[in-house]
Amino acid sequence: MSIHALCSPALRRALVAAAAILPLAYPVFAGEPVKKGSIEVSQVWARATAQGQANGAAYMTIRNHGEADRILRAEAGVSRKVELHTHQIDAQGVARMIEIPAIELPAHTTVELKPGGLHIMFIGLKEPLEAGKRFPLKLVLEKAGEIPLEVEVRATSGGAMGGQGQEHGHKHGQTH
Repeated sequence: MSIHALCSPALRRALVAAAAILPLAYPVFAGEPVKKGSIEVSQVWARATAQGQANGAAYMTIRNHGEADRILRAEAGVSRKVELHTHQIDAQGVARMIEIPAIELPAHTTVELKPGGLHIMFIGLKEPLEAGKRFPLKLVLEKAGEIPLEVEVRATSGGAMGGQGQEHGHKHGQTH
């Protein structure tokens, strides 16, 4: 039996329409890289947070296929404030998270934003980041301009924060 015999004309039209728009939706669902000029951003994610947890963070891979650029700021509606952060080890060997003015993207390199390193910090979360959900994030670069992204919230083993937490078990370099 053919599909024509099994489906009504209205259902066939709906299936054809769905098949036509599926490729347009696929990059969002598949986590395909977002490209703007020579900048390519992929693997954009955040850890799920626990109820009452004040802060969260986003991570990603950024490939710069062209001239040097830098992230000047990030914007998201999930928190009161969004900052660019890194970790530094102090003289006592304690990791301290500090706000930085920009994230450098050297020419023809890949920069990883990852736990324990560079990341986008969400301070004063308006609600917990729930595993399986997504939220918009915009990076503002000096040369490439604005890059809209979608952050996938992922659950981790060992509790909502994989035992690390956004308090990170270390001290912040600045008071928020």
